[in-house]
Parts: sequence; C-alpha cells; structure tokens
Amino acid sequence: MSLVNWEPTLYIVLTGALLASLPICWVAYRLRQRKGMASWSAPEQWQSALTASALFLVLDLVVFGAFTRLTDSGLGCPDWPGCYGSASPLGAQESISLAQMQAPHGPVTHTKAWIEMIHRYLATMVGALITVLMGMAWWLKVRKSSTSSLSPWWATATFVWVCVQGAFGAFTVTLKLYPLVVSIHLLGGLIGVSLLAVQVKHMYMDAYISGKNTIKTWLSLPPSLKGIAQWAWLLWMMQCFLGAWVSTNGAVLVCPDFPSCQGQWWPEMNWSE
Repeated sequence: MSLVNWEPTLYIVLTGALLASLPICWVAYRLRQRKGMASWSAPEQWQSALTASALFLVLDLVVFGAFTRLTDSGLGCPDWPGCYGSASPLGAQESISLAQMQAPHGPVTHTKAWIEMIHRYLATMVGALITVLMGMAWWLKVRKSSTSSLSPWWATATFVWVCVQGAFGAFTVTLKLYPLVVSIHLLGGLIGVSLLAVQVKHMYMDAYISGKNTIKTWLSLPPSLKGIAQWAWLLWMMQCFLGAWVSTNGAVLVCPDFPSCQGQWWPEMNWSE
C-alpha cells in the first residue's frame, strides 16, 4: 500500500469546500438577521465574522487533533490524504476489517479510521475557509474599499500556515507518528490560533474605533504589560511543545514520583533517543 495516494484528493477537497460553506451560510444568516441588508452587503462585516468563525474552527480542530492523538487514531487510516485509497472509511471497510483482524488492538479499527478521517475533513474545511479569507482580504485591498488597518499579508501568512500544517499532517502519517513531527504539528496548530486571534482582535478593534461595533467597551493591555504578555505567550508555546513531546515519546509515566524524578532532581537522560 502506498503511503501517499492522491486519487481521493479531489473528493476530499470537495468535502472540505462543502463543509466550509456551512460557516459561510451561518454568517450570512446571522448578518441578515442582526442588522438587515446594510450589514448583509458590508464586506468588512463578512470578513470579520468569517475570521472569527475560522478562529473558532481552528480551536475545535486543535482539540479534535488532541482527541485523535489520545484515542490512538493517528494511524487509523495509514495512508494520506484518504483512507486506503478511498475518500472515506466507507470505501475502505474491507481493508480496515482485514487490518483489524490481523491486529485487533492495533492502530487500525473502524472507529479509529472515522476519527482520523473526520480530523482530515475538518482540516480541509479550515483550509478552504482560510483560502476564502485570503482572497477576500486581497480583493478588498485592490478595491480599496476596506477601512481596516490590518494588512492582507496577515491572511496570506495564515494561508501559508495552513498549507504547512497540511504538509505536517501528511508527515505525521507517512513517518508513522514520529514524535518530533507530531509535536511540531501541535505547535503549528497553536500558531494558527494565534495568527487568527491577532486578526480578529484588529478587526473588532477597528470596528470599535469607528463606532460600528456594538461592544461598548474594549479591553486593552497597558504598554507596560504587553511585553510581559508576549513573553508569557512564548513560554506557554514552549511548555505546550514540551508537553506534546513528553506524550508522543511515551514518557508520561517515566517519573512516577513528584516533584523529583525517580528520587533525583536531574536524572540520567538519553537525548539521542
């Protein structure tokens, strides 16, 4: 079986595009209900609402990625981007059943295959939505119809990020859950959350300043705390990476005592492994 099989790619992309239409339709419905046709036709309202939706979905994707990892479903479909060359586990039931029969407690089961593929569908949906956001950002820039202070390069950076994340998702499977790759993949998800959070903050801040936002107050850190917050964010990212690294290396229970490790504060380590 080839680890990379591009045959089902078109079907998976179409599935992601169809799923991405759901938040777009939801935003359209909410804008039309909230402020009528003026809000319905305002590109900035669409942009800010869709960016906030993308942030929410990326957070969901990170959580579901953790669920995929914790249920040992990362190799539920041991090829990429499909499942045994099919666009869904429905077309791969015979192969999954055979793998499950050979290794009943192995990485491939029908449940794990569905968990893995749902994760991929969600990732494809996020990718489609971020592609739409990048196109919208540059369209507004070319038309010069946007009053936002946010550069369209932020949306472009987010698009590049989602492409890199997709590549790491493929490496996660083709390299058989190599610990460093899985850890970087998680870190990448958190970077995506941060990128979208910055964009949402700028868009809603612009709306607040221009008086178009219904939020009456805006919480902003004083300059003296911004540097501390940035360092806290960096330390938080490092700690998340270390936590993922511990988990992916199966080292969670190597120190059965606390706060020392096997009775030592600095136990002997093998960094090469």
